Amino acid sequence: MESKRIAAEKAVESIKDGMIVGLGTGSTAYYAIQKIGQRVKDGLSVKAIATSKQSEELAIDLNIPMISFTELEEIDVTIDGADEVDGEWNLIKGGGGALLREKIVAAASKLLIVVVDESKVVPVLGRFPLPVEIVPFGFEMTVRKLKKLGAEPVIRREDHQIFVTDNGNYIADCHFESIPEPEKLHTMLNLIPGIVDHGLFIGMAGQVIVGSTDGSVRVLSK
Repeated sequence: MESKRIAAEKAVESIKDGMIVGLGTGSTAYYAIQKIGQRVKDGLSVKAIATSKQSEELAIDLNIPMISFTELEEIDVTIDGADEVDGEWNLIKGGGGALLREKIVAAASKLLIVVVDESKVVPVLGRFPLPVEIVPFGFEMTVRKLKKLGAEPVIRREDHQIFVTDNGNYIADCHFESIPEPEKLHTMLNLIPGIVDHGLFIGMAGQVIVGSTDGSVRVLSK
């Protein structure tokens, strides 16, 4: 966790006065939000939009001014984590269950900074199960269609109940042996009715910052 904290705090250095900032979700984003809160306390003037209720509540607790999409045209920078990142900066996200809102915010951002520890950097995506957000209606049929793509989908559960996203949907965690062609899978998933969105983020990352266990931080280049 220390490597994530160091990398997240490095990413926060990119935030300047007057910016609109996207706040990610998950353990890495937690450290970034904490650091932004500290900088706001020290006089930084920003407004933020969160990718989950959890992140929004944390930001409010830290007195970070919040803004809604009705009040903005675009977001200057978003800082978020990832479950995997390959050499082309394609990502798997959604382990925290907020992939849809994360993708909406990322797509509205001038710059998406992805912060990970070194264990998340992989040659080929797919070791981490791909989260796919699906509507509850007819989800059994959607799961069958996911199986036809070569996945082993498992409906996510929490406390023995089906996990429900902030948007009222389910998540199918799809186990693939590997995802050597993420762009192709991205397109195929988008064609299945019942899928709201999925955790493949293709060509969205503008910067990747990696924290190492020795305390060092490096910015990846393609």
